[in-house]
Amino acid sequence: MEEGREVVSPPAVVIAAPASGSGKTTVATGLMGALRAAGRRVAPFKVGPDFIDPGYHGLASGRPGRNLDPVLVGDSLIGPLFRHGSDDADIAVVEGVMGLFDGRISPTAPGPAHGSTAQVAAMLGAPVILVVDARGQSHSIAALLHGFATFDQSVRLAGVILNRVGSARHDEVLRQACEHAGVPVLGSIPRADELTVPSRHLGLVTAVEHGNLAGAAVDAMAGLVARHVDLDAVAAVAASSVAAPPWDAAVHEPVAGGVTVAMAAGKAFTFNYAEHVEVLRAAGATVVDFDPLTDPLPKATAALVLPGGFPEQFGPQLSANDIVRSQIRALAVRGAPVHAECAGLTYLVDDLDGQPMCGVLAGTATFTDTLTLGYRDAVAVGDSPLHRVGDRVVGHEFHRTAVQFTGDRQPAWRFAGRGGHIVDDGAVRAGVHAGYLHTHPAAHPDAVARFVSAAAAASRLAG
Repeated sequence: MEEGREVVSPPAVVIAAPASGSGKTTVATGLMGALRAAGRRVAPFKVGPDFIDPGYHGLASGRPGRNLDPVLVGDSLIGPLFRHGSDDADIAVVEGVMGLFDGRISPTAPGPAHGSTAQVAAMLGAPVILVVDARGQSHSIAALLHGFATFDQSVRLAGVILNRVGSARHDEVLRQACEHAGVPVLGSIPRADELTVPSRHLGLVTAVEHGNLAGAAVDAMAGLVARHVDLDAVAAVAASSVAAPPWDAAVHEPVAGGVTVAMAAGKAFTFNYAEHVEVLRAAGATVVDFDPLTDPLPKATAALVLPGGFPEQFGPQLSANDIVRSQIRALAVRGAPVHAECAGLTYLVDDLDGQPMCGVLAGTATFTDTLTLGYRDAVAVGDSPLHRVGDRVVGHEFHRTAVQFTGDRQPAWRFAGRGGHIVDDGAVRAGVHAGYLHTHPAAHPDAVARFVSAAAAASRLAG
């Protein structure tokens, strides 16, 4: 930055809703695509720990979809991460999570929900555009808008986008109600069931899995928004007031010489934050993607990252690639650092729903009917290439599988699970750190730097 140049954050809008299922993702993704088609450089964001929506955001905007989650990274990093992700953008579009005021409630400290869309909007100084599912209501929408506009004075409700409007008459009545509430209508979108994106037990099918159909769906969303939302009016209300400098991934000196870190990708391993690769590279690693469904390990792999995803959907294909499974097992045996989260954990055990996996950790993984979901305050139980005993993190669980370990193990994490019972999560074994808990690397750059340093040390020992 030139000396004396004012630090200015790009204008932003936050797309929120009264509740989940109102159409936030369709509107936010469509808005990103429509603004991009209109010639604007759009920075896409998602409030919360979600991995799936940012994939669609990335397709719509042509930039990596990023998360803004105060619970995972802390309040102080929201502004810097926003500045980093919106560098050179003309406008940022932030998709909210759940309802506008929903987030993590503390039983010991009652008050506003931590990590809510409203909190993030206030941190950014950005206006909220409320997406309201208009089915089954008419003038009652005025009361709803009045409540959302006045409930929290730190939130500025700049307008409403009416969604799933049934007819021209319905639109007319809704607009009269919005005028009564004093909230401008920025768009009115008719019902369009053909835009439904396939979903499964953890939400939408990922953009990577959906392939060309994902691109077609995003284009359809962008077209719908372009036809029925006033893009100039949206851009006119956009604003932000982030004074913090952009987040910098380079908080440590990079390791000398560099090392190759293999990053699992493809359809089975899509749950990874954009900043993860950036922190690894800043620490001195060369990050090479590979697809465990079809590929061998990249040449000269010194360490391995196995992110979350949907391996239970691809068990036979993962099992069939016995070359890479043997390579991963050999890598772990020689003590190379291996970092696995959620899907990565289930890939490292002996089998997943009866399909042979890597056999690095003794145990079996099964798909269940129980959804395990929520933030966890965790402590590292054993030393590993990532964490020291006693390190504390806030992470997030999001899975319908369960792992039954066989024999003794050193857990990776310990935390209070549902109902307050103590959970020993995952396993630490030699260079392996594996667990269900997802953490955000921007909040733990020391752990990533430790991982890369361990890779360099293991590489030297190997020869």
